[in-house]
Amino acid sequence: MQKKHSNLARATDPLDKYNVVWHTPSKDHNGSMPIGNGEMGLNLWVEENGDLVFLVSRTDSWDEHERLCKIGRVRIQFAPSLTGGSFKQTLRLRQGEIEIIGGSGDSAIHVHVWVDANHQVAHVEADSQKDFWMQVMLEVWRDRERPFEKDEASGEGEDWGSHGFKEPKPIYPDTVMSGEKDCIVWYHRNRISPWKSTLELQHLQPAIEIGEDPLLHRTFGGIIKGDGLTTVDDRTLKTATPGKSFRVSIFTHTSVPATEAQWHNQIRQHIVEAEAVEINQARKAHRDWWADFWNRSWIRASGSEAAEIITRGYILQRFISACAGRGRFPIKFNGSIFTVNTRYDPDYRRWGGCYWFQNTRLPYWPMLASGDHEMMRPLFRMFEKAIPLAKIRSKIYFNHGGSYFPETMSFWGTYDNGGFGWGWDEGKPGRIGNSFIRYHYNGTLELLAMMIDYYRYTEDVEFLKKELLPVADEFLSWWEEHWERDSAGKLKMYPSQALETYWDVTNPAQDIAGLRWNLDNLLALTDEEIGAERRQRWSEFHKAVPELPMTIKDGKPALAPAEGKLGERHNSENPELYAIFPFRIYGVGKSDLELARHTFNVRAQTGNEGWRQDDTQAAFLGLAEIARDYVVDRAQKKHKDSRVPAFWGPNFDWIPDQSHGGNLMMALQTMLLQADDGKIRLLPAWPKDWNVEFKLHAPKNTIVEGTVHRGKLVELRITPEARKKDVVVMEDA
Repeated sequence: MQKKHSNLARATDPLDKYNVVWHTPSKDHNGSMPIGNGEMGLNLWVEENGDLVFLVSRTDSWDEHERLCKIGRVRIQFAPSLTGGSFKQTLRLRQGEIEIIGGSGDSAIHVHVWVDANHQVAHVEADSQKDFWMQVMLEVWRDRERPFEKDEASGEGEDWGSHGFKEPKPIYPDTVMSGEKDCIVWYHRNRISPWKSTLELQHLQPAIEIGEDPLLHRTFGGIIKGDGLTTVDDRTLKTATPGKSFRVSIFTHTSVPATEAQWHNQIRQHIVEAEAVEINQARKAHRDWWADFWNRSWIRASGSEAAEIITRGYILQRFISACAGRGRFPIKFNGSIFTVNTRYDPDYRRWGGCYWFQNTRLPYWPMLASGDHEMMRPLFRMFEKAIPLAKIRSKIYFNHGGSYFPETMSFWGTYDNGGFGWGWDEGKPGRIGNSFIRYHYNGTLELLAMMIDYYRYTEDVEFLKKELLPVADEFLSWWEEHWERDSAGKLKMYPSQALETYWDVTNPAQDIAGLRWNLDNLLALTDEEIGAERRQRWSEFHKAVPELPMTIKDGKPALAPAEGKLGERHNSENPELYAIFPFRIYGVGKSDLELARHTFNVRAQTGNEGWRQDDTQAAFLGLAEIARDYVVDRAQKKHKDSRVPAFWGPNFDWIPDQSHGGNLMMALQTMLLQADDGKIRLLPAWPKDWNVEFKLHAPKNTIVEGTVHRGKLVELRITPEARKKDVVVMEDA
């Protein structure tokens, strides 16, 4: 079929259609809009009394209990009020800003709020044709020392000991500085830390000698200032005289300084650097960043109400990921940096501060096809930084080499203490108390698969040499050394478990799939890329990996969760389907597709919420109707009280649920494009009645841009053109 290249520019139409627009103010924090720059974020809303309120957050504001906390809350009052007449609030996606117009006639006030894409500062710019007054107030809820409530750490029956201290420790207050001229300065400084006691509990004392406490004295806070604003008190600024234009700037900073004074000097220096850029130039650079982001990739499906709903969900989730995706730490699956006062206070999130890998991974997989590759680096860095600790753990627990990471992990690499168990191991290192994660090691294999794909997409040789190969050496060495061999020389992975669902099994499917997938992909690289020694070592290891376990279901062969006896189900994963996603051994254009489809059809657990990945797996299998129905339903499962349509959850986690939104993005991309085995398969699971304009990324630095109308690909552009030969269009499949 001859593909046309005309009119492709229409796919770059503005995003205005998907902007979130409200014509009434919000009742409370549930009506907040998210905005951010990748490190710093705001939850912003206008209350019915006209107050502009926002929670300020960062990706690195960890308190002494290892909670990712808010920086604070800011309230801005206007006279005349924003709600004294007509009202409109718009999340302007392409510009990365929130616009508010409120009031009557010439007295209406026009507000723009943006978190600078290039500096850690949020600007609130207010203009009117007539003079107005403005008052800015800092609101601090950590205003006194108070007990840490038993259920506050996690909310799932786990107490404060689940992630930090064995005995209850208080939540300490923030500090609001006194005597500051024409600005508000506040911070939280950690007075205690569970880092050392956690390492001692988990028999990792040698790690104390090589590490530094990442929590003790960690200090996070901000400075609020603006031209024309004068001090009322330590927490309040007010316009000295009325005017037609004002700008309030909220600067934030986190570090681990020796003294509070050092933190204060650091944030002051950041302010000097940010203010050295003229505001119009800064605003232009900010908008340029967001324009480049949106022009990097897109999916805009149409042709039905369902297609429009899923498009809106996809676009808004990508925006939310970008708002928190360039920070010092990975995106928190349980609320990101956009938690509100849903329970206890804005610092609360179900499951607390640790990273559950099964949940954490899901916002990251779709970043490959969307081209948001730089946002994957914080995830990689967190694990790479913790490898020295992981090597110590392997030696102490198992007396062998290599590295592994627990399923539920602190950001510095340990088990969460509740999962490890207080005294459970009775002096036997490596005996984990929580049966759900006792032998759950699959996260290292999936992380490695993601890093391999990152290299396939970017062809970043420096990343290959300095990150991917050293990580592969560590992870695969652990898997090779950890297990005994049977009489045929194959790994016998026992005791083990099939994810969190089956607790006492042999050769679990997800681990075999992960080993096979990773070794196959690493061995597909050239000798120049991996070297002869690694090829020899990994080839020998590959021979020791067992075949995927099989069973008979409904009279037909099917993949099994593990070899032999499974026992009782304890959770709701389908481990056997990991060979479809995330380890793409089976799928469209690959062998034994019907075996995989049958396995999917007879799976024990179905679902399309939270971390469940049935819609993505259906898409990889070319099951267009199932994938469509699941992903459209997913796109409508927002939190009932939240006003933003992409504030999902809580499902299994918290609000907004990033696992849920990540799955939505991954499923939609996979319905449209699948890229393995050197091929680019288009429309492998795309609904015949959906139109779409798209621009996505594929391996080998390839960009695929096109238009589908009524199930037919009518326009296509491939960059570089040399990759056209690898495209397989499946519109008639």
